[in-house]
Amino acid sequence: MEKQEILAKCNEMCRNTLMDTLDIKFTDIGDDFVTAEMPVNAKVHQPDGVLHGGATVALAESVGSVASHIFIDSAEYYVRGIEISANHLKSIKEGMVYAKATFIHKGRTTQLWNIRVTDAEDNLISLVKLTTIALPKKKNND
Repeated sequence: MEKQEILAKCNEMCRNTLMDTLDIKFTDIGDDFVTAEMPVNAKVHQPDGVLHGGATVALAESVGSVASHIFIDSAEYYVRGIEISANHLKSIKEGMVYAKATFIHKGRTTQLWNIRVTDAEDNLISLVKLTTIALPKKKNND
């Protein structure tokens, strides 16, 4: 499958989900990474007008989970996040944030992702670590 086709499928499967609510869009994939972007506006602000850490973590978990989904056999397995930690390093009030998930560990069952969330000038906004698990889908015995 071509890169643009994979990205289109990723964005399509996010309709009517939290990713759609937050306007998260998947923008690039490579052999060991996936990127996404999210606008920073009142919808994702804390009451004092800066990007909410929870929205940042939702962006990070979304890009890491989609990356795991892309890099496993999704016909046989489904992906779940099992642990996430985030360090928020810089505030942002408006513009876009970009998340890039890269492998730290690519196991058969668990995957560990490093996710850098940056602004348009490549300033590090948050650094996130996500662990996902690939669980086998149940098969019908019909």
